[in-house]
Amino acid sequence: MNTILVGAQWGDEGKGKIIDVLTEKADIVVRYAGGNNAGHTVFIGKNKYVLHLVPSGILRKNKLCVIGNGVVVDPIGLAEEIEGLKKLRVKTSPANFVLSETAHVVLPYHRELDAQREVLKGKHKIGTTKRGIGPAYGDKAARVGLRVNDLIEPSRLEEKLSMRIRENNAVLTSLGAKPLSFKKVFADYNAAGKFLKPFVQNTVVLLHEAMLKNANILFEGAQGTFLDIDHGTYPFVTSSNTTAGGACTGSGVPPHRIDRVVGVMKAYTTRVGEGPLPTENAEISDLLHGMGREFGATTGRPRRCGWFDSVATRHAAMVNGIDDLAVTNLDGLDTVETIRVCVAYQHGNARYDFVPNDAQALAECRPVYVEFEGWRAPTDKARSWKQLPAKARAYLKAIAELTNAKLFIASVGPSREQTIFV
Repeated sequence: MNTILVGAQWGDEGKGKIIDVLTEKADIVVRYAGGNNAGHTVFIGKNKYVLHLVPSGILRKNKLCVIGNGVVVDPIGLAEEIEGLKKLRVKTSPANFVLSETAHVVLPYHRELDAQREVLKGKHKIGTTKRGIGPAYGDKAARVGLRVNDLIEPSRLEEKLSMRIRENNAVLTSLGAKPLSFKKVFADYNAAGKFLKPFVQNTVVLLHEAMLKNANILFEGAQGTFLDIDHGTYPFVTSSNTTAGGACTGSGVPPHRIDRVVGVMKAYTTRVGEGPLPTENAEISDLLHGMGREFGATTGRPRRCGWFDSVATRHAAMVNGIDDLAVTNLDGLDTVETIRVCVAYQHGNARYDFVPNDAQALAECRPVYVEFEGWRAPTDKARSWKQLPAKARAYLKAIAELTNAKLFIASVGPSREQTIFV
């Protein structure tokens, strides 16, 4: 069975943990979009693993992990991540980890441009991670990007990099930034290319050969539905297709070979960075931050928090074709007396039961809430559906019904054991 796993909110839904759980029955795990601006945090026993580019399947034995053609790769960051995993005694070799030869490369001028553009926007900034992801995808669309197959050929890398650094230095200096040293960038990236070369393959052919052998493939989404470049709250989005369709374009596996889509969402709503978040609420933000929760895996930034938004998740279920829902962080609401759920948006005299495409209109929307009585009991020790408090079960059923998808998993903590299959 080939499964796409996507975030049904604004990212940070706890996909890393759910991917790790689902990987037990997968043969291959494919990352298909984004770059090292995303992070997956996985807890195994007492160990915490934070992954940025390497798929979460690397933490299980006998799984093949693939970075697909739709990802933009920071080669130095990836090399460091592989070395870091080896130090943690996580096997990472060409036998269990493969990098697409057509994935695009993030270069230092991409990061510099990212940072300078955010400065220029001032109060209108997007809130990017400044990892160069947007400019790298911009070069890809403009057909001037460097790909992994350029990175691993020193003479080709030297020629293309020389031209691109010359062009970008002119832009950087005009923005008041320092020019980059071609000599240093080439030396660093040539070394990273040599390190990564053994991992590089034609991943499209590899995946199709695996499907002929009936391999089970899990497509690992990064970020979330409302950060999608086409379907998100533009311009406060990332630069790739984070929705289910991106799994096909970012891997080369056609749509008719996909068997199901699993959507991951929190029992409440969070967002990192700027942009509209209709249910944002200071009370729940303070509660969750006070518990030491909701800080970004990649940036450490505190996430903005709000009540569960069923308008947004219903929209996400529609766009992604979500079959099954995994609801995470249920235990984050264990102490809340009255839980609110947004069921519609009010904008002036208009009432929306879908997400408006105009980010300004969305920012002006006011949530229409219904209330649920909290269960006021710990859920982190529950290991079955029946062990959950009755009010927690009622809440989960309600938000799944409001989302128009089937409840599949309830997660009550970060570890593998804290996973309830419904």
